[in-house]
Amino acid sequence: MIKNISVLGSTGSIGRSTMDIVRQYPDRFRIVGLAAYKNIDMLEEQIREFRPDIVGVYDAQSAETLSRRVGGVRVAGGLEGIIDVAIHPEAEFVVSAISGSAGLIPTLEAIRAGKTIGLANKETLVMAGPLVQDALVRYNARLIPVDSEHSAIFQCLEGRDKETVRRLILTASGGPFHGYDIDNFSSISAEDALNHPTWRMGKKITIDSATLMNKGLEVIEAHFLFGFSHEDIDVLIHPQCIIHSMIEFKDGSLLAQLSVPDMKGPIAYAMAYPERLEGVLSPCRLPEIGALTFDTPDTENFPCLGYAYEALKVGGTMPAVLNAANEMAVEAFLSDTITFRDIPVIIKKVMDAHNPEPIREIKEVLRADAWARAKFNEILEDM
Repeated sequence: MIKNISVLGSTGSIGRSTMDIVRQYPDRFRIVGLAAYKNIDMLEEQIREFRPDIVGVYDAQSAETLSRRVGGVRVAGGLEGIIDVAIHPEAEFVVSAISGSAGLIPTLEAIRAGKTIGLANKETLVMAGPLVQDALVRYNARLIPVDSEHSAIFQCLEGRDKETVRRLILTASGGPFHGYDIDNFSSISAEDALNHPTWRMGKKITIDSATLMNKGLEVIEAHFLFGFSHEDIDVLIHPQCIIHSMIEFKDGSLLAQLSVPDMKGPIAYAMAYPERLEGVLSPCRLPEIGALTFDTPDTENFPCLGYAYEALKVGGTMPAVLNAANEMAVEAFLSDTITFRDIPVIIKKVMDAHNPEPIREIKEVLRADAWARAKFNEILEDM
């Protein structure tokens, strides 16, 4: 039976990998909806190849341009257009791969539509974890993680009593600056930070990997996905990126998920769950890989990981504020407005200025997000 799929963020790295899997298994999957920000050239190519029922383009002007270029396909603009793709009646599975906070509302709407969602947008749970948890139960929806680390934990926990598990262990590559002399941090360029040693990802997540903020966001996400306390979620640096995460049982034994570093593995697992698709990943040839090494994170020189733990412990609107401040800092760094060393400094100042509130409605999350962005700009002006 063919599974109908909508892809939010189809022109990004996760979206493109999803298309590769659909090409490999055209008898298993059909694209019914595509959504992107404004890369309409790539989107047009995807439309002509996959012939979806509906396409959403966040940038309204780009949506109008695309609509004139393609025929026979409905093109909807703005946030409502993205939501229309997310809740398309025929979509049985929604890949949520829009980068950053922009993915929150469409993913929530997909949950409210009762969809099964392959979640690659970690900000959805970081910003609004309690609301997402409530909505999943209320609307009988399901999240299957697509991040390689959370997919690994998902696979390791499957069919097991969580009471037998002592802790979750998320692995991190360490990024391009693991072991780097902090005296050189101010001279790090965007080009340097985007040169990830293992993964090829979008710009934002690559910078987050370099600061270890990505792993911090994943800690928050793991808390809401799997129900473990921040005290029971640890991080290890694993430069080879072969072990994608582990669980430790109460008896001290470990269970790990291993594969070559290729996002098509966790994407395909989520798409076909509970089945596994043959030929998606290259074999993991351990003799050729050789040693697998591990190290503890350097939270003194890379404090963003610690800030994420702090935000999770405080709870309420603090994770949303952390996320917004980080998005602003990454954007400022990429535009050469601040240095790499400034990123955690400004994030901490924004967090210190925030009075967290409980989250009861989405408007409280959005208000905290807007406050953090305004506070970031205020702090930036004083630097």
